[in-house]
Order: sequence, then C-alpha cells, then structure tokens
Amino acid sequence: MANTFTQIHIHVVFAVQNRQSLILENWEFRLHKYITAIIQAKGHKVLAIGGMPDHVHILIGWRPEYAISDLIRKVKSESSKWINENKFVLGKFSWQEGYGAFSYSKSQVPRVIKYVLQQKFHHKSKTFIDEYKKILTELGIQFDERYLFHNIE
Repeated sequence: MANTFTQIHIHVVFAVQNRQSLILENWEFRLHKYITAIIQAKGHKVLAIGGMPDHVHILIGWRPEYAISDLIRKVKSESSKWINENKFVLGKFSWQEGYGAFSYSKSQVPRVIKYVLQQKFHHKSKTFIDEYKKILTELGIQFDERYLFHNIE
C-alpha cells in the first residue's frame, strides 16, 4: 500500500500439545527453518526464533496486512503437518491451542532477540509457565491461570 509505513515487532510464543517435550535437538533447527519459511512467505521478517523441546519463541518484523491469528494458525497447522509427515515423533504431533503475541518497540528488539535465542540457557533456572507469567505480568496483561498453556498431563 503506497504511503504506508510501519515498524511493528511481535514476539510470539506457543507450546506443544500438553507441553510435551517432543521437539528434539536433531530436528529442531529444521523446524525453525520451516517455520521461518512459512512466515517469510507471507512477507514478514523473522528476527529471531528459538525455544525448548516443549515450546517456541519467534520475534517477527510484522507487516500489518495480515492478522496475527491467521499467521499463527497457518504456522501451527503447516508445521505440525510437516512434523507428522516426516515422522519426527511417535504418534501424532500437534501444537496446543492458543498463543501469546506481544509487541515491542525498536529499542527493545536487541533485548528480545537475545532472550529468544538464549532460551536453553534461560530455562536452566526458570520453568516455561513461570517465564510466561513473568512476560504477562511485566506487560501488564491480566490473565486467568486456567487459560494459560496446560501443564504436561
């Protein structure tokens, strides 16, 4: 769109169904590349992607023509289909319903990139749920614990 200028940075977080630790190191990098390709195909820019065996963090340079919910739905459906077709897990892989999406200013981007890329180090001292609650609290987002990502069952 002519004469439209934006600078939008969105940090997205979503988890494996029941937060099972299914994303293994031997295919995690390939998953991140696959997710990156899905996002870039819609004109967005992946600034950082990282995670743990049970969840993924992505920092995206966002183009406003696309709804966040539509992109995350596409990322989750196409990546779970790819994981299942490649038989990376026993049984059926799926992502948990829902996601977090948080906006950051340009001055915060370097800090968020570092945070996303250092997930493995970060989680040596903090659980995923504690981390997620901290993000919500720091951003002033009210939440009901019943609707956070479900614990492993």
